Amino acid sequence: VQLQASGGGLVQAGGSLRLSCAASVDINRNYVIGWFRQAPGKDREFVAVNFRSTRTYYADSVKGRFTLSRDNAKNTVYLQMNSLKPEDTAVYYCAADSRIILSSISEPRQYDYWGQGTLVTVSS
Repeated sequence: VQLQASGGGLVQAGGSLRLSCAASVDINRNYVIGWFRQAPGKDREFVAVNFRSTRTYYADSVKGRFTLSRDNAKNTVYLQMNSLKPEDTAVYYCAADSRIILSSISEPRQYDYWGQGTLVTVSS
């Protein structure tokens, strides 16, 4: 499985960006797919994940501001990021796996497939 992330960039605080992650396989209902981020000097952290085309889960820090959507026909997931804050600055990675259980979706080490990362910089 190959994941291609895109859409990062430089935006002012309060602005919006939309990230895209295109998968090389049919993600349909079998895959858990979503986004993590890593700021300089910090560990990679969970942002948002859709669990096999059912419910989507968000980190508390992005709830109400970020929205994940998936288009199974295009094998693509999106992360709409609104009301961006300087603390959202990070490299954003999409990740996918077909075997993760619900209790482990926030753990980066559980994912086998990763995109290359796209940098989001939010200026104050």
